[in-house]
Amino acid sequence: MRLSVLPAAAALVAATLVSGAAPAAADTPAGPVLQADLEAGKGRHHNTATVLYERVDGAVNSVRIKSVTIYSGELDCAWVAWNNPQGADGWSNLTTEPSCNGTGLVEYPDIVIKAPAGHPLKVRLASDHLGSDVVHKDIQKL
Repeated sequence: MRLSVLPAAAALVAATLVSGAAPAAADTPAGPVLQADLEAGKGRHHNTATVLYERVDGAVNSVRIKSVTIYSGELDCAWVAWNNPQGADGWSNLTTEPSCNGTGLVEYPDIVIKAPAGHPLKVRLASDHLGSDVVHKDIQKL
């Protein structure tokens, strides 16, 4: 994580705790690391993301987010979020900032996200064209 985003990271952690995610407990047994790949847009608007996660043993509908990697298109800003049932718009970001203008971003949030039984956990890559309302999206189940 870059030093310049430490205040934003603290705000993300606080927002995440309020929204139903919690810092990963050290005593939670680790499961196999799984991967969700996301892709949205084409050409100069091609965005990709990878979320590495593991299921939390003994917990229903809970996963630990290990890392989030985003590569934005040349002309886009891209975020990765999860479908938080308590979020204002139903989604909560997994990174402290977007990846913009063809740059890459890697963060290691190490948080547990959870939802009630029957609410499938999903991650979403959403990107937008700067100065436009055009949005590209991809959603994958965890």
